[in-house]
Amino acid sequence: MIILISGYVLFAGCTSNNPQASGKEKTLIVGEMWKVSEINPGGGHSGGTFITEKAIVTETLVGADSNFGLVPNLATSWKQINDTVWEISIRKGVKFHNGKELTADSVKFSLDSVAKNSPTTAKLMDYKMSEVVDPYTVRIHTNSLNPLIPAVLHYPDTAIIHPDSYDAGGNFIKPVGTGPMMLESFNEQTGEVVVVKNSNWWGGVPNIDRMIIRSYENPETRAMLIEKGDVDFTVDPPYSEVNRIDALPGIHVEKYNTPRVYKLDVNMKHSPLDDKNVRKAISHAIDRDGIVEHVLYGVGSQAGGVFLPTMRWANTSLQPYSYDPGLAKQYLEKSGWRDTDGDGYVDKDGRRLKLKVLTYIERPGLPPMLESICANLKSIGIDTEPVVMENSALSPLLNNDEWDLYLAAYNLAMVPDPEYVLNSWYTTNGPNNRAGYSNPVVDRMIEEGHYINDLNERYDHFRRIEGIIYDDLPTINIAYYGVAIVMKDNIKGYKFDPTAHDYRIDPFMTIT
Repeated sequence: MIILISGYVLFAGCTSNNPQASGKEKTLIVGEMWKVSEINPGGGHSGGTFITEKAIVTETLVGADSNFGLVPNLATSWKQINDTVWEISIRKGVKFHNGKELTADSVKFSLDSVAKNSPTTAKLMDYKMSEVVDPYTVRIHTNSLNPLIPAVLHYPDTAIIHPDSYDAGGNFIKPVGTGPMMLESFNEQTGEVVVVKNSNWWGGVPNIDRMIIRSYENPETRAMLIEKGDVDFTVDPPYSEVNRIDALPGIHVEKYNTPRVYKLDVNMKHSPLDDKNVRKAISHAIDRDGIVEHVLYGVGSQAGGVFLPTMRWANTSLQPYSYDPGLAKQYLEKSGWRDTDGDGYVDKDGRRLKLKVLTYIERPGLPPMLESICANLKSIGIDTEPVVMENSALSPLLNNDEWDLYLAAYNLAMVPDPEYVLNSWYTTNGPNNRAGYSNPVVDRMIEEGHYINDLNERYDHFRRIEGIIYDDLPTINIAYYGVAIVMKDNIKGYKFDPTAHDYRIDPFMTIT
């Protein structure tokens, strides 16, 4: 028996699947949903989100908790010195991937670089300059009062990188960050990114040795690859496939809510969408509950106000518009839209009400949602022309004003403060006011809210603004976004970050 047991132990030791026991490197292969074209967090594109949250190479000064409250990260504290100066205390003992220490000088360099390379971020910060006070203290100077500064320092585009990220001529080479993983390679042609473990990370020793990230923009492709075993971790397969995939041996699916909303932008420059009665009719015609249950398969929830109810500043009194086709028809009739010729579609002055409705394919919930919404609108007599394309192909239609409704999924917490979204989407000159909405009361209230420092007073003020927008309906909120994380069963202990843009890789999950 002793001989048999000894032989079994020897055999088991030689054939173990445990990566550490067998000396294997623990590699995670990730199927990313977007093509990776930028890895500079301050490059002014999408590099910050990818390199900070998905490749986890860089980190921001400020973090956020599950309720989107601000918490320390690379900064241990922050305070407002006067109307135009914020003082930031830097965490001691943090090392960049090149072994050099994180100091106020490197923070100043990084913030100066992002302000130079990303005008949008510079404007968001109202950035004037940074000043080094001592090795672990930096002061950010703004052109005017800006209570948003701590929240903007959570924005992935403000992630901190060392000056060695650039060559002597100021050209970006690669991100030298402080995160749990270090960049090994980036293939600009294929978008493949390889990162390796940073054993000297201030947050602990990661359990992943190497991570290979490859881009697969088609949801069906991501589903096929995880089933074949070609990737270990991916997100958002077709939602109709989620339960089937979850039942497969060796794979499991976890569902989470993310700070994102599915909404219809309404082109208020087009008649009759400039008529609130028509917008109310559209909103009451949409079966949100049916969409969540039968289109998203429970990956998401009905939306009322623009913000998730879990957000500290959300106006939780705003309930989803009721699904009421009868009431929707009454709103149409108020504005003179009736089916006068019995063809099933409403008309006015000899013109049928027909809307061109756009969406893109990359997020799996959007195309079937569009189909369902068009069916809902047909039931109240509105004709539709649905257009579904790759995201990049839609740009000419949107830029040339060749659309009436645009269905998309928008992030709500890149900057954890209500002003960021409400100012961008709903002020007359907001950079992302696709609807062309203009309400002088909203413009004035958002400007007033900018100068409110007390958080309770500030959040109450913006809740009132959210209520006005909810009633005006320049955008029609459909559902809060849910994400389906698909993993092999040998990946254990994944912790989801509810504040992440799409998802954040957890460096402490294990591969067994």
